[in-house]
Amino acid sequence: MDTTPDISAAVRRLYDTFPFPPDPLSDEPPPGYNWRWSWPDAYNFCTGQKPRKLDVRILDAGCGTGSSTDYLIHLNPEASVTAIDLSEGALKVAQERCRRSGAREADFRHLSLYDAAELEGEFDLINCVGVLHHLPDPIRGIQALAAKLAEGGLMHIFVYAELGRWEIQLMQRAIGLLQGPKKGDYPDGVKVGRQIFASLPENNRLVKYEKQRWAGENQRDECFADMYVHPQEIDYNIETLFELIDASGLEFLGFSNPGYWQLERLLGKAPELIERAEGLTERELYRLIELLDTEITHYEFFLGKKPVNKIDWSDDRALLAAIPELSSCMHGWPSQQVFDCNYQLINLSSAEFEFLQGCVLPYQGGEKEGTSPGQGKGEKTVGEILGNVEIGLDEVRSILSKQLILLTPSDRI
Repeated sequence: MDTTPDISAAVRRLYDTFPFPPDPLSDEPPPGYNWRWSWPDAYNFCTGQKPRKLDVRILDAGCGTGSSTDYLIHLNPEASVTAIDLSEGALKVAQERCRRSGAREADFRHLSLYDAAELEGEFDLINCVGVLHHLPDPIRGIQALAAKLAEGGLMHIFVYAELGRWEIQLMQRAIGLLQGPKKGDYPDGVKVGRQIFASLPENNRLVKYEKQRWAGENQRDECFADMYVHPQEIDYNIETLFELIDASGLEFLGFSNPGYWQLERLLGKAPELIERAEGLTERELYRLIELLDTEITHYEFFLGKKPVNKIDWSDDRALLAAIPELSSCMHGWPSQQVFDCNYQLINLSSAEFEFLQGCVLPYQGGEKEGTSPGQGKGEKTVGEILGNVEIGLDEVRSILSKQLILLTPSDRI
């Protein structure tokens, strides 16, 4: 029996009752920075180069209360943004959030992901965070979005991982059993769940896991309900994740946290095991890593619609001819101590600092030269800057790998 309409209605009821995420509204732009929601930085991460255009169309698919929409608007000032969600209550909050923050107008639609075909045209960037795993039919959902992705466009996705959510699954089932016929009464589910945690012994595994990882955010009933009394959830492992990806017909461009997927961080003390792993396929390697590090709670990654043109900058001549500019995901500039896109502190050498200074546009009035990254394309090539700085191409590639710069190939000059 097809229960999809009933499940979708239950999900809508949850988010009408507990709009999510419950981030506070503000009269200022959203704090911090998420490079995954910046079209230039996301495109650079996926392809190795700055995108040809910035006046793109962006779809926030399942925007909830608009936290992601707010960032997408502020981080992409030349883009047009459309946001859709199943919950009218959440959409009202999203619209108010963006109005309060001073974001320019977005196109908000009360629409299911399944019905994305009703939207006009195609999108260069589709953001779908925390949504597909709550659909009765995630494959149908991702295919509906893939059909709206423009050629060469990117899709940013976040879905749950089963290994790191095992304790959450157990609590979900326990709450459901104790609710009995009241299952689906979400305030009652929150009440029951909190009573369980308050009653269990302190050394109980579920209690310890909750305190270690989730207690801070779960002080809010909206977060507690989203985690423990959600009516629909599908958790993935690498094998089932790539079944979803393959069904989309899109190209897998990589996880947005590549450091996690390095086997050396887990088996670096056993080079013979690293050598054995060389015979594994890419997906088998991913599976091995998650089996050895079971703390993973979600997958965050990018897909692309072919053709997606990528540059790895292994050609020295191409790299020397490229024009670099500072990434807006770098915080603390100008300083030899900066935070990278993941808010990790980086200590720049004097020569690296000088190289980054050479990537900034010359001062032409307005803001002080060099005070703000992301000021637009510089005028000098990598080779021209290196003529006055004592570093080599290996150091430039290292800077690029930290996502501190964006490169424009010479064929666009």
